[in-house]
Amino acid sequence: MTATLTHDNVAATRRVSVPRAYRFELVKLVSQWRIRLLVLACWIAPALFVAAVSQQSTLPSDTLFGRWMHATGWAGTLVMLGFAGTWALPLLTSVVAGDVFASEDRLGTWRHLLVAVRSPRRIFAAKALASLTVILLLMAGLAASSTAGGIVALGNQPLAGLDGHLLSPADAAGKVLLAWICVLAPTLALAAIGLLGSVTLGRSPMGLLLPALVALAMQLAQMMPLPVAVRLALPSYAFIAWNGLFTSPMQLGPLLIGIVVSLLWAVTATALAYALFLRRDFTSPTYDGSGRRAVTAAGLPLAGLVAVTVAVLASASGASGSGIEQDKVQRSLATAFAHLYRLQTEQLNRPAVTEAQLKATATCDKGSVKVAAEGPGNDWRCVVSWHLPGIEVVGTAIYQLDLTPDGRFMADGDGPKEVNGYFLVRTPTGDAPNPLWQFDGNVDLLATPKG
Repeated sequence: MTATLTHDNVAATRRVSVPRAYRFELVKLVSQWRIRLLVLACWIAPALFVAAVSQQSTLPSDTLFGRWMHATGWAGTLVMLGFAGTWALPLLTSVVAGDVFASEDRLGTWRHLLVAVRSPRRIFAAKALASLTVILLLMAGLAASSTAGGIVALGNQPLAGLDGHLLSPADAAGKVLLAWICVLAPTLALAAIGLLGSVTLGRSPMGLLLPALVALAMQLAQMMPLPVAVRLALPSYAFIAWNGLFTSPMQLGPLLIGIVVSLLWAVTATALAYALFLRRDFTSPTYDGSGRRAVTAAGLPLAGLVAVTVAVLASASGASGSGIEQDKVQRSLATAFAHLYRLQTEQLNRPAVTEAQLKATATCDKGSVKVAAEGPGNDWRCVVSWHLPGIEVVGTAIYQLDLTPDGRFMADGDGPKEVNGYFLVRTPTGDAPNPLWQFDGNVDLLATPKG
């Protein structure tokens, strides 16, 4: 009898391992009806959306790669990626990571969980890993579903990059996969902010909303004409910087910086959440967190991280101002025009021509001669010039540019109509608008003005 009691006491005091606690927390998460609905929606809705939009006569041309959704199945998943970075992923991290600790406060089950696991450290690790697993499952659904919907609806066709060059289906597939992987870094940052809010604010609904609110604030900041160093110091820029994968050569500088900054945020926020979780009071059944504690123990360290990152980036990169300068805009526009001119030539069955033969150049100004030709705005006006073999006359075309603070521009043809006006051309997937009529481009904010 004594031996049996001793064995039972040892078993009762034995701590639950992290893998076992992780499985328990994962089962708790996926058993919630809202998580099941989210998983179902992420694995089905994107395919239906991309397939449906691809068959419409009107495309989301104001969205990056939206104007190519009639041409290739790879454009749809990139449109979904842009939407996910703006809205879907912040909301998903809020629902999952922002509630993983707060749910125990609402249900009053901390005491039972501590008795069962007997280690706050293991509880934190298990909950963090379980929420990360669910978020990865939701992300995988968004990527796989949107890709499948586009390929089934339009097929495995080449994709035009942001500088107009055509990507083969294999290259497009690799870059699309890499773009979704790169967006994982800022998603981890938002998930860590969700953990921090869930730990710090307890049952307060602000903890659940924190990742979405932080993401919204950062998106609004990215829309403002901020200095380059400040823009890159926010993890939200990694939701934009994947654009650089679709130029030749790839604009990897901003993308790599965005990934590193996002991972720093993820590590910092997770470490803060861990430290606060170990120090919290589990005996109070009415624990609601503390607003002042959230500001001093969570908000100030992250604000300090932004300040340090801005200082490091400003000194290391030498970037100043908006990063949008006249020479960069002219080079980007001329490169995109040359690539798309070749595409138009092929579609119209004209004699082939190379970019080297075209020798395309662009001359741009902004507003008027009294306004410096730099920074974002919708008042950029450019004249593109090019040469054709055997023809002495120089061709010219006028474009109006709408250039956003993150470096993306939309070029709108303003004549001559035979070159960049609206007309339909024959493509392998059917009639499509003239590729030189309207097109997107990207300016590398960190590139030197003269290359």
